Amino acid sequence: MKKTLRYTVLLVIASLLVSTSCNKFLEEDLRDQITPENFFNNDKEAELAVNGVYRLLHDNSLYGLRGLDDYYTSGADEQGPSRAVNPQIHNYLIAEGVADGNDSWITLYRIVNNTTEFIAKIEGNEKISQSARDSNVGQLLFLRALAYYHLTNLWGDVPYYRSPMPVVERSVLGRTKKEQIRKDMKDDLAKAIPMMQTSYTGADLGRATKWAAATLKAKYHLFDKEWADAKTECDFIIKNSPHTLLANFADVFDRTSSATQYNAEVIFAVDFISNQVAELQAGRTDDYNPRIRDEPSNRNGNIVVNGKTMKRADYFQSLLLAQGEDMTGFGWAIPLPELASKSNWQAGDLRYDATVISSYLGFTLTFPYFKKNWNLNQATSARDNHPDNYIVFRLADVYLMAAEAENEVNGPAAAYAYVNKVRERAFNPDQPFSGLTQTTFRIKIQDERKFELAAEGHRRMDLIRWGKLLEVVKATKQRAWNNPAANIKPYHVLLPIPEKQIILNPNLLTSDPTNNGYR
Repeated sequence: MKKTLRYTVLLVIASLLVSTSCNKFLEEDLRDQITPENFFNNDKEAELAVNGVYRLLHDNSLYGLRGLDDYYTSGADEQGPSRAVNPQIHNYLIAEGVADGNDSWITLYRIVNNTTEFIAKIEGNEKISQSARDSNVGQLLFLRALAYYHLTNLWGDVPYYRSPMPVVERSVLGRTKKEQIRKDMKDDLAKAIPMMQTSYTGADLGRATKWAAATLKAKYHLFDKEWADAKTECDFIIKNSPHTLLANFADVFDRTSSATQYNAEVIFAVDFISNQVAELQAGRTDDYNPRIRDEPSNRNGNIVVNGKTMKRADYFQSLLLAQGEDMTGFGWAIPLPELASKSNWQAGDLRYDATVISSYLGFTLTFPYFKKNWNLNQATSARDNHPDNYIVFRLADVYLMAAEAENEVNGPAAAYAYVNKVRERAFNPDQPFSGLTQTTFRIKIQDERKFELAAEGHRRMDLIRWGKLLEVVKATKQRAWNNPAANIKPYHVLLPIPEKQIILNPNLLTSDPTNNGYR
C-alpha cells in the first residue's frame, strides 16, 4: 500500500475513527461533513475505511517505533540496550503506571472499535459490490483478530466486544476470559480466509491476504496448544500460497526497494514509506541503527591515512559518508552478549553474519548490532524517516510452526521435513536434523526459532508460551547496566492492566483484584 497510504485523503477517514483520538482538529473540521452514517456509499469509501485502520498499525505504540518491541523482543534473551535506557522494560520494573503499555492498549482498542463499526457498516450494504464487501470485511476481521491477539498476549483477560457498542457501555466493560476471545477470533479468521484475496500488487501491496489470516490463525492455535489445527493452517499456507523461502537468508531483509521488501517470503508486513506524513515513516529502524558517537571502538584514537593523522571516528564517518551512509540512530536495540557471540551459534550457520554485525568498513564496532534490522542509507532512510517495513509474518516462521506442531502430535518423523527446509539455506553444506526423540526435537526447534527469527518480535512470547521465560531470563548474560534476573517474577508473563484505564473503569479489577499479580 505504499501508494495507497500516501494520499492525504486518508486524513478524511480519520474522522470516522469513532474511538477517542488526539486529532481534535480532524473532529472539528470534518465531523459535520463526513460521518459513519453518510459514508460507505460505494466500494471506494469502504476501501478508505479499511485504509484508515491499517494506518493505526503505524502508530509508535505498535509497529512504528518500539511499542510492541518493548514487550515482544526486549526482556528475553535476544535484545537489550547499548546503555542504561528504558530500564523499566529491560529490568522488569513494570508496575501499574510504569511501562504498563497504556499507549499500546489505547491504539489496539481503537483498532477493535473501528473494525467492529466498519464491519457492521459494510456487511450487507448493497451500495457496495459483493466482491468489495468480502475483501474489506475479510481484512477488517483480520485486523481485529490481530489487535485481540496482541491484547490477549500482553494482558490475558481483557474487555471484549465484537459488535458495535455505545461508548458509555464500552467504558464500563469488565474483563473477558482470553480463552473465549481467542476462540471467537479463530472463528472470525476461519470466516475471513475464503473472503480475502490471495495476493496484491502495485499500490495495494501491504494489504492482508488470506495467507496472512491463516498465519495469524495458526499463531492462535499454536499459543493455545491446538497442535493439529496449527499444523492444518501451516500446511494450507505451505501447499497453496505463492510464498516461498528465499535462497539467501539476508535477502529477506533487503530494504533496497519496495520489490525487495515485498519478497516472496514475506506474508504480512506493516508498510512504511519515507518522505511522507510522519506516521507513515518508520522510526523503529533508529533503535537498531548505531549512534556515530559510539562508533567505532577506540573512536578517539588516532589513525594515519595517506600520511595524515586523523581521529578514528572522523575517518570512519568519512568512509560511511562516501558511500551515502551514516550512523544516526539511537543504538538502543543490540544483541545481548550470548546471541552476539558466534560461538553460541551452530558452527557454519550462515544466518549469523546476516543477523549480527560486529565490524564494518574494516573497523571493529564498540557494540554488536542487528544487521538484519539496520539501514544506514541516508538518501532513502534518514533518521526518523525510514521506509523500512515491519515484517510481521514470513514463511520460515510458518515452516517452524508446522515442525513444532507435528512433533507435538506425532513426534519428529514427519516434522523433520519442515524444519530442514528452513535449515537448507542456513548451512552449506546442509546440516539437517535427524535421529531425535520428541523431547530433543522440541528443544532443537525452540533454539531454531531463536536463531532464525532473532529480533523479529517472536522470542519473548515464544518463551512465555513454552513456560520458560523466567528460567531463560535468569540464566541469560546481560550487560553491566541491566539486571532483569534480579527483578523478574512469575507474574511478569503479563502486563498489569494500565493504571489510567483502571482509573477510568474500575470494573477492570472486578474479576481479578490483583491485576495480573501486580497488586
